Amino acid sequence: MRLLRIRTDDGLRDAVLDDDGRVRPLPGAAEPFDLDRWRERADSADSAESAIDFEAVNLAAPLNPGKIVCVGLNYADHAAEGGQEAPAEPILFMKAPDTVVGARDAIIIPRGSEKTDWEVELGVVIGRTAAYLSSEAEALDHVAGYVLANDVSERHFQLERGGQWDKGKNSATFCPLGPWILTADEVGDPQAIRLGLDVNGETLQDGSTANMIFGVAHLVHYISQFMTLYPGDVISTGTPAGVGAGQKPPRFLRAGDKLRVWADGLGEQHSLLKA
Repeated sequence: MRLLRIRTDDGLRDAVLDDDGRVRPLPGAAEPFDLDRWRERADSADSAESAIDFEAVNLAAPLNPGKIVCVGLNYADHAAEGGQEAPAEPILFMKAPDTVVGARDAIIIPRGSEKTDWEVELGVVIGRTAAYLSSEAEALDHVAGYVLANDVSERHFQLERGGQWDKGKNSATFCPLGPWILTADEVGDPQAIRLGLDVNGETLQDGSTANMIFGVAHLVHYISQFMTLYPGDVISTGTPAGVGAGQKPPRFLRAGDKLRVWADGLGEQHSLLKA
């Protein structure tokens, strides 16, 4: 299933996207993320007479995560383009829930920004509470689905202003998610997803999750040793090479730039940069 959330005159509504590209809103207002409940509501939703064309809906992010756990330098080619070695253990940092916007929403360049950058990523949506998992073998049983993410970053804030990376990762609008969540049963192997990003029509990232240093199962197991993962939490799993800081010369986003972010099965984001 493809699970999404739309803005309507009556507020946020959960919905599903049919194979024919029609959006079926679910009964009632949007609810906290619960995959079983979403399936139940989809089964009882009105038929095609209430469906809306996908291009006509006002897309919101498909969920409001309780927390967003991000993984740094998780592709060897991305680490190399920044002159860094591949880490021995996953590098973790957080994004606040209020950074989340939808797949067609604007990205706001923060005041004082010099180096706003892009990072296409595979997002993992947690479906079952995970704490101190005993093995990687059980980790994927705790995954509800996958979502396209863009870990927008301000490199000057992140790397040149001292302290934690978080100050370069948490400006409002710095975590576009969606357009939808694709349930895990329709993904198959999460380590075989092609993903990429264009800036003003020029392809700058084109990679595969096959090249992750730490795969999805390892990350879910690993992170559960340090914090409890709850349904609706998101793990953003790192980005392949091709970020702005890795260009020669470096290239960063400016107001008016347009991003197209995509991944196999997970749709596309189309984001306009604004000051």
